[in-house]
Amino acid sequence: MAAKRISQETFDDVVQENIIEFGMDPEEALNEAIQQFESQGVDLSNIVKIVPSPASENGQEQKHMVLQILDCLQKAVIDADSSKVDESLMNFARQCRQELSVRYLAAQKGAYPAVLAACRLASEERCSLLKALQALSALLEGQPDILDVPGQELLLRVLQESRDDADLTLAGVRCIRYACLKHEQNRQDLVKGGILALLSEAIVRHGDRADVVHEACSGLRIMTFDDDIRVPFGHAHDHARMIVAEHNGLGILIEAAKGKKDHLPAHMLSSWFLYAPAEGHKLHNTGPLFIFLYDFYSPSTFKCAVISSCSGRRSEEAGKLKSA
Repeated sequence: MAAKRISQETFDDVVQENIIEFGMDPEEALNEAIQQFESQGVDLSNIVKIVPSPASENGQEQKHMVLQILDCLQKAVIDADSSKVDESLMNFARQCRQELSVRYLAAQKGAYPAVLAACRLASEERCSLLKALQALSALLEGQPDILDVPGQELLLRVLQESRDDADLTLAGVRCIRYACLKHEQNRQDLVKGGILALLSEAIVRHGDRADVVHEACSGLRIMTFDDDIRVPFGHAHDHARMIVAEHNGLGILIEAAKGKKDHLPAHMLSSWFLYAPAEGHKLHNTGPLFIFLYDFYSPSTFKCAVISSCSGRRSEEAGKLKSA
């Protein structure tokens, strides 16, 4: 049976009732409301469990801080006040990074259109665009459903037009990663839009930036995921094949790793072994790649990465490595 859910307004009303009607202090009123709903089997994972702050001078209106900042952002965008937009975006991103419930509440109250409008407003101003993309990535984390076609087009355009800017590339790729995790339709749409080429190019172009390389590699890896339970059949294998056959995925990853171990942490190794089968290779035919990886990483790290990615026809090889 599905867990019960309530709205943020219902939860906040109960907290305020505990304060006004029963004379509780804010912290006690909050804890009492949490215990009350949890005892009724209510799922509070989407609820901001903080007492709202006064949103008016007389203190009569209560509103969560993220919504107060969102109000400021929406007004600044309408007024085209770039300095206020920048300030609001930074504060908004800071709030969204706290936890998923804050991001969920913001999205429910129209944050996505406001942030997307801020991105468009800042399209010609690098620093402002960077703040807007950082706010967008903070909002997208854990809720990829909010990205729509205009948002996809904006991200692809930013990555195309800002190829040489490492910071903008990093922020744009992070948005892509959050938008594609557990969302098959976003993956398919963005792949059709050319994201695989843009991610591969980012690794090559910004090879001296570990953060960009790591983010772009993570983006490629997510394109090979089959993690959206709403979709019976994904395109994970097709995307893996395209990465290898059309974008030289293995070659790019190996070049990125040479002499720069920190660029590609151990968990990225498992992605490499997803790509080889896409070209029809079997595990024992990838000798040169294995020799490179074995020499590059410690034997224990190498074995763990291979074992974690082995399945089906490769189970025998994985067993051999376990006993090695």
